[in-house]
Amino acid sequence: MSYFRPAIDAMTGYVPGEQPKSGLKVIKLNTNENPYPPSPKAIAALQQIDGDALRRYPDPFAYEFCQAVSEVLDVPPNWVIVGNGSDDVLNILIRACAEGRDRKVVYPSPTYVLYRTLSAMQPAEIVEVAYDDDFQLPITDLVAAKGSVTFVASPNSPSGHLVPLDDLRKLASQVSGILAIDEAYVDFAEYSAISLVREFDNVIVLRTLSKGYSLAGLRLGFGIANPQLLSGLFKVKDSYNVDAIAIAMGTAAMRDQEYKNATAEKVKVSRRSLTQELKNIGFKVRESHGNFVLATPPQPNAEELYLKLKDAGILVRYFNQSGLSDKLRITVGTDEQNQILIESLMNS
Repeated sequence: MSYFRPAIDAMTGYVPGEQPKSGLKVIKLNTNENPYPPSPKAIAALQQIDGDALRRYPDPFAYEFCQAVSEVLDVPPNWVIVGNGSDDVLNILIRACAEGRDRKVVYPSPTYVLYRTLSAMQPAEIVEVAYDDDFQLPITDLVAAKGSVTFVASPNSPSGHLVPLDDLRKLASQVSGILAIDEAYVDFAEYSAISLVREFDNVIVLRTLSKGYSLAGLRLGFGIANPQLLSGLFKVKDSYNVDAIAIAMGTAAMRDQEYKNATAEKVKVSRRSLTQELKNIGFKVRESHGNFVLATPPQPNAEELYLKLKDAGILVRYFNQSGLSDKLRITVGTDEQNQILIESLMNS
């Protein structure tokens, strides 16, 4: 006899990128963390937190952080829902909107694997619509799937492509349910789809502070949508899902756009250099709009290369799945880290 629901027994759990043990000297290019530290203003906010702030429960709606988002992104504070990372907001959305065969979750694939994991937990029927080799958004097939929630990551991981705004607008106008645009990597891209939340009542845009703001260890993300759409999500949200430390540091980081933009620009410059260096040694590299690149080695040995790099103290991401098993996803590190990677690949 199993203790678990049939859906849990049947599903495969999400496997996060490898985290090296404390003290090991590793160049970590496998989970798309920002290679630069958080804003000094965020660190100062951490240092200013007193015991009384920790003794009390945090603001259940993280209003101070919502106000900072409002100032930066020009949306009303009540158009923001805050989560323990954007993964929390994904979970809230699926719990509130998807169930069984009648309320499906739809998304183009390959993409962020957690969409499948969270949907299977619900459980909700999952419809994966394959991208073509050029990663053109399959609008007709996504609409035909009739999802209660349709996820589109832009920029997408692991491909790194940015979905044209007109394609997202067309999809939003045709899907029968909610269109959730996951912009985890948007701080490294040329444009955002945030304007669509005002154009369409069924659009929510998801953001995180893990990538552009160098706060992956903090766990803070948010969604932006009209208050009517958010009203159902607030019913599902845990009462105190974001802690006082995250609210304080996240607010300070959000308000320090000068620092965030400067570090994002450094990553973009390094991304261009890394892309060219990989091409110089025979890799095929897709144009990326995230803080990573998807690279195909000149020989069909991606898994072997992944293991050799790991032995050399360099972690990259290998996906043992159809369409990706001949590729490596490589986080953009500092220029020094990227150069060590290139030298290691040349010697492999």
